[in-house]
Amino acid sequence: MALARASHGQTSPNPAVGCVIVRDGAVIGRGTHTWAGVDHAEVLALREAGELARGATAYVTLEPCSHTGRTGPCADALIAAGITHVVAAMEDPNPIIKGDGFRKLRAAGVTVELDMAATPDAERLNEPFFHFMRTGRPLVTLKAAVTLDGKIAAPGDNTGWITSERARKHVQQLRHQHDAILTGIGTVLADDPRLNDRSGLPRSRPLLRIVADSQLRVPLNHQLVTTVAKDLVVATTSAASKERRAALEKSGAEIWTLDAPNGRTNLRGIVEKLAERKYLSLMIEAGSKVNWAALEAGIVDKVFFYYAPKILGGLRSLPVAGGAGVQNRMDAIQLHGTQLHPIPPDEFAVEAWVAK
Repeated sequence: MALARASHGQTSPNPAVGCVIVRDGAVIGRGTHTWAGVDHAEVLALREAGELARGATAYVTLEPCSHTGRTGPCADALIAAGITHVVAAMEDPNPIIKGDGFRKLRAAGVTVELDMAATPDAERLNEPFFHFMRTGRPLVTLKAAVTLDGKIAAPGDNTGWITSERARKHVQQLRHQHDAILTGIGTVLADDPRLNDRSGLPRSRPLLRIVADSQLRVPLNHQLVTTVAKDLVVATTSAASKERRAALEKSGAEIWTLDAPNGRTNLRGIVEKLAERKYLSLMIEAGSKVNWAALEAGIVDKVFFYYAPKILGGLRSLPVAGGAGVQNRMDAIQLHGTQLHPIPPDEFAVEAWVAK
């Protein structure tokens, strides 16, 4: 699990996988898959183990693959190396594998054991990948920094931060685990953000920055545009200015025209475009209106809210999700699987899944 976790951010659109080969109670090979390294975790562990792999046991966080992609099947490599026992944390939900790796191993006389106790941890390691394989679309997480009374901005001056530097470093770790990030034009105009991954950790591909901007109002001198490196998409509507479109495209931005019935940018269309390009995960870091629009559109799969020990109060301070909202308490959007993440000394984050 630790080997797989170490490759977070370096495997998309593949899963993070770790493999350990053991013989006579001693570790003789370790492997961690990264996209740049091409070879899968099992192949790397076998290479380290060498001839000692014959008769050994392979522990792997995910069912060994049985098909040929950029590399050959890992199940075949384990069989050829003489591995006699494979312990896996879970079956691969990829429909082109889904048990075929186990069947191939068993057919060759390899004993296969599924460690059900390890399955929940293995599932959590690759939430975006598994979600994509099961639904055909990226995992969408709504992130926000809020006060204890659920506010994200005051009606006046909003310089400074709601949460601490320690919490913001945690956010960078969260960004690093995502393939794409989305904000609204209101946030861009108010904050001039970069929306980049500042964790300093290696990635398999750049964090794709997306702005929902129905009229293409993104200023050309803002940081999103001046730092573009084939990593900026502006999602707009057919009503946007052709001149603005040309200027943004000349600056290096990619323009997606996605019309929604209300004249806004189609958020569902953004998710669908990401799915087409095999982006496994999207984080939304936006303002009150976009947050509610995403929840209302049903594209949000989970929330990650960072809470600071502050109270803004007032009816004019912006809530985490504005817009029309629901009219009755019984219609509230339900969450489940809630987890708390302490951020000492006084902050915490709430992670929860949206009930579908």
